[in-house]
Amino acid sequence: MTNEVKKRLLDAINACEAIAEFVAGKDFAAYENDRLLRSAVERQFEIIGEALNKAGAVEAAVAAQIPEFQRIIGLRHRLIHSYDNVDDEILWDAVQSKIGPLRARLDTILRATGPIE
Repeated sequence: MTNEVKKRLLDAINACEAIAEFVAGKDFAAYENDRLLRSAVERQFEIIGEALNKAGAVEAAVAAQIPEFQRIIGLRHRLIHSYDNVDDEILWDAVQSKIGPLRARLDTILRATGPIE
């Protein structure tokens, strides 16, 4: 795996960690009523999608290792291009059920490749 791909995966891991930090101790009502929090979470989802998209463009095998790879990139596209049609409940569900497993999967992939040189 190239260093560029490793760096992109690390960017995605860092964004997952940021989301977890931002929402720690929050519930959906707090998320829905806090424009700054929603914006921060959406931005990190954009970073995850873009980082994975770029990693997959460099090394196609990355996509096969990440469940829902295309859906993650699709979410990024929706946030960027259909910003006026973002469903807060869908994003909150992704925060609650997808970010932890994604971060763990990315960490496993990255650890298996060795250090970034």
